[in-house]
Amino acid sequence: MAQELILKVTGMDCDGCVKAVTRAATGAGTAPISVDLKSGEMRLPAGADVPAISKAIQRAGFGVAS
Repeated sequence: MAQELILKVTGMDCDGCVKAVTRAATGAGTAPISVDLKSGEMRLPAGADVPAISKAIQRAGFGVAS
């Protein structure tokens, strides 16, 4: 089974933020498996274009921690 990728998204503080981050990732070509507000973790399927998703998240006004 393929591994999931996990991105740490910063700046999310409500369900609207989760929806915005989800839209950004989906718009970059990969729908997230999940986005957890409390931990700030976005789980992505293996093979996701992390650089493109990171840029889309940043354009939406959020950060991606390394």
